[in-house]
Order: sequence, then C-alpha cells, then structure tokens
Amino acid sequence: MDSREPEIACEFLPFLRVYKDGSIDRLVDPPSVPPSLDDPDTGVSSKDIIISPDTGVSARIYLPKLTNTHQKLPILVYFHGGGFCVGSAFSAADHRYINTLSSQATLLAISIEYRLAPTHPLPTAYEDCWAALQWVSSHSTGGDEPWLTQHGNFDRIFIGGDSAGGNIAHNTVMRAGTESLPNGVRILGAFLSQPYFWGSQPIGSESVEDHHQKVSYRIWKFVCPSSEAGIDDSRVNPCSRTPGCPSLSKLGCRRLLVCVAGKDELRDRDVRYYEAVRESGWEGEVELYEEKEEDHVFHIFNPESENAKNMISRLVAFLQMK
Repeated sequence: MDSREPEIACEFLPFLRVYKDGSIDRLVDPPSVPPSLDDPDTGVSSKDIIISPDTGVSARIYLPKLTNTHQKLPILVYFHGGGFCVGSAFSAADHRYINTLSSQATLLAISIEYRLAPTHPLPTAYEDCWAALQWVSSHSTGGDEPWLTQHGNFDRIFIGGDSAGGNIAHNTVMRAGTESLPNGVRILGAFLSQPYFWGSQPIGSESVEDHHQKVSYRIWKFVCPSSEAGIDDSRVNPCSRTPGCPSLSKLGCRRLLVCVAGKDELRDRDVRYYEAVRESGWEGEVELYEEKEEDHVFHIFNPESENAKNMISRLVAFLQMK
C-alpha cells in the first residue's frame, strides 16, 4: 500500500489545496446547519429547496414572522462568498447572517447554493445564480414555491453578496441591464459587501512587489481558466480598459450600495469600483459605506462586534428603501 502523501500541485491559501492526482482539499469548509422553523432568537423560518433538478442548484429560503397571513415582503436573492471555490449557503455563519437580515429588514430571503470551482469552473456560478434569479422572478405570476407566491413583493427585489458573492452580484446586475427577467421583473437594488475585484496593475495601497503573487491575483485563472483577458477580464476587473469591456452605466438596478472595510486587501479596488460607477453616467443611486477599522467580511465572522452591528443596520436600511 502506498502511504506517501500526495504531491501538491498548487495552493490558494486559505481556501484550498489541489494535488497532482486531481484531488482537492477545501481548507475552509465551514460546518453546515439545518434550516429551522421559528428560530428561537429571530422568529424566522427557513427551509431548503431545489431550484434546478438538472444542475442540482438549490437554496435556503427564509421567511420572517408575519404580521398577517397576506403580508407581502421585499425579496433578497443572496450569493455567499468563498473565492468561488469554498463556502455554502447552508454554513452556520451564512445561516446566522441571512437569518438576521430577514428578521431585521422583514424580508423574504433566498440564499443560493451555486456550484463551486474547480469542479465547476466559472462561468458556472454566474450561470447558476442568474438561473436562480430567473426562477425567483418567474414566481411573480405563480409557481411551486408558496412562500414566494404568497409573500413575495416582486416590485422590491434586491440582490446581494459578500466577497466572491459580491462579484457575482455585480455580474448579475450587469446582465440584468441587457437581458430581461421573466414577467418584466426588475431589480430594485443591490449591495456588494467587500466584493472580489482585482486587476493586473496595482492601485492605491496595493503592494507592487508581490502583486502577482497575491491569492486575489492567482485564483482568478484557477477558477476561470477559459478567461481570455485573464485578471483584466471585466467580470473581475470591471474598471478594466480592455477592449469590449461593458460600461458600468448599464447596471440593471436602481440603487447600489458598496460596502468596504478599511483593512481589507480589496478596499482600494472596491472604492475604485464605486467611483467608476458614479462617473459612468449610470442613472441610478450609488452609495459607499466603510468601516475603517475592520477587515474582510468581518460582519459575517464577528457579528456581535459593534462595527458589524453598524454595518448590518446600514444593510437593513438599504433593504427597507422603497
């Protein structure tokens, strides 16, 4: 029996390690938790649903405590983070986070379990999330998910995501600017929390010496090997000057909230994105929210901190706008 350790082909710490035999070790593999009826802390009920039997894409849907049986609620379609290659809508951290948003903003939330790279390289996650948004939108005139048909207000659809999920949210609203959703449904607003964007040339305080060695740089080619433009692909560098890069003026929503953290490696890149949207001629409203003393996705992994509570309050206020 061969007891030798498999040889490492590449690493993307802290996300995963890939071996030469093709096996993958997902180093960040958060524990999953089951859905619950009438959460004891928030009163929110949740359940897991299948969106596409063909692809296996599923979701966890959250319904807050209702004041009456006919109450209509804003809808949030949410995309989790994890570098496109780890993470889950069913993780304990994401369950707690979306449970909190559903409760405090009194909204119906659908957290999408999309397929992960490298087994399913990009654009698979983009396609899965677009298909999920189409599925949600199709319920505006009836469907098989009663929480959506009975309680969803399809005039108030939001999308959102953190880290790689924020990148997915951006690419989803860009697509919504050029492609129609079922039944004429439109996205009211989107929030991008510390979204994953990068580029070939360092900006702001980004390190010049090791820029090309950063995981943020290297992982794009790993998760999206078919990208011809590489790290300046507009999907990861929306401020790219690469020929054919779509204009940010085409964003398919009316309001956009970009949340950054002062100690996050992605901070300057995300601020540049906000400024580019503001200068693009887009006719919507864009806002920037920053917690200067925090790092990447702090609000998910340290939710009891004062800064996390402040950010959650800002997200809630955004999601309650009409």
